[in-house]
Amino acid sequence: MKINQERLWTRLHELSQFGKQEKGGVTRFSFTEEERKAKDLVISYMKEAGMMVQEDAAGNVIGRKKGKNEASPAVLIGSHIDSVPKGGIFDGPLGVIAGIEVVQTMNESDVETEHPVEVIAFTDEEGSRFGFGMIGSRALAGTLQSEHLQQSDQDGMTIAQAMAKAGLNPECIAEAARNPETVKAYVELHIEQGKVLEYAGHPAGIVTGIAGPLWTRWTIKGEAGHAGATPMNQRKDALMAALNVIQYIEEETKKYPNAVATVGQIDVKPGGVNVIPGETTFTLDLRDIDESVRDEVEAKIISYAQAFCEGQGMEIEVDTLQRVAPAPCSDEIRAVMEEACRAMGIDLYSLPSGAGHDGMQFNEFCPIGMIFVRSKNGISHNPNEWSSKEDCGIGTSILYNTVLHLAK
Repeated sequence: MKINQERLWTRLHELSQFGKQEKGGVTRFSFTEEERKAKDLVISYMKEAGMMVQEDAAGNVIGRKKGKNEASPAVLIGSHIDSVPKGGIFDGPLGVIAGIEVVQTMNESDVETEHPVEVIAFTDEEGSRFGFGMIGSRALAGTLQSEHLQQSDQDGMTIAQAMAKAGLNPECIAEAARNPETVKAYVELHIEQGKVLEYAGHPAGIVTGIAGPLWTRWTIKGEAGHAGATPMNQRKDALMAALNVIQYIEEETKKYPNAVATVGQIDVKPGGVNVIPGETTFTLDLRDIDESVRDEVEAKIISYAQAFCEGQGMEIEVDTLQRVAPAPCSDEIRAVMEEACRAMGIDLYSLPSGAGHDGMQFNEFCPIGMIFVRSKNGISHNPNEWSSKEDCGIGTSILYNTVLHLAK
């Protein structure tokens, strides 16, 4: 069955208008007016596709297609519509719009399934606003705790406060949790965000597993002082100490073939042109498909940083923002995806995901599967992020055949 590629493409670009930046890219954080407008558009698409729609206690938008046996567990299709600062239009939204297209194609073709099919636009996958991601998928999986809602953004507003401002009740967050018995499987379509498929010449690929992100915030406390009156050998410069640790992070991580480390934020206090930095805070995003390897790298970095700062007479604190275990994809779902590719005449190609995705929250909840679509030049989290209309259509067609098999 052919999906409507033009409709898919049009909706992707319509959705990109909310949070669109003058100089390119999309900035659409969770619990904002831009996100609300985007959610409302997604809801309209779901209703047009013939789904019943609800918004749960976490702000997840859920569209449901009834199954012949409504009591049977549902097949979930999910992704997110929030973005990083000045991000692209495909990361997240493609998976949501593709899921809606799958259901709409079924309904237009009078295709009935034994199991219900649900499409979910999850709240805050990226974590860009609060430094804590996958809020909606954690809530649905039942792993989001009330203390997580005390994470705050750069303006000091907590997740709980932002939820309340958006009309949600943070005290009811537990109501978003699903009973695992009501879910048969979870599948997600996403752009690759890397160059593997492009280099291999494949429009789409089947994901073998998702690397687990470990986010930490590091604070080094030295001593502020006069930039002109303090000799170099008498300084406790917190920024220079941080740069030394960051350099070690770069060198140590390169020793491991699948490990990646990113320092994405740095804050220097007091921040004067003529003042020696007395405190420096930076974030570290550390990932590997193997949890033991990731944790080994983390331990080496912490050990080095503590020894270095102690030798310089400085203090160091490391706070864990999130620690997510890597998630292997289901062999059974991968086999279904492989069969879908064969039926479409698409060469099989498998690859791991270095990026984290909502699906990893369901690893111990239900079987999960992921499909990647080729990314031009491997660019993502960037206004130049791009996947072709044809590749998006191919990925959505694989998703359609996969969901059809799982739901029937």
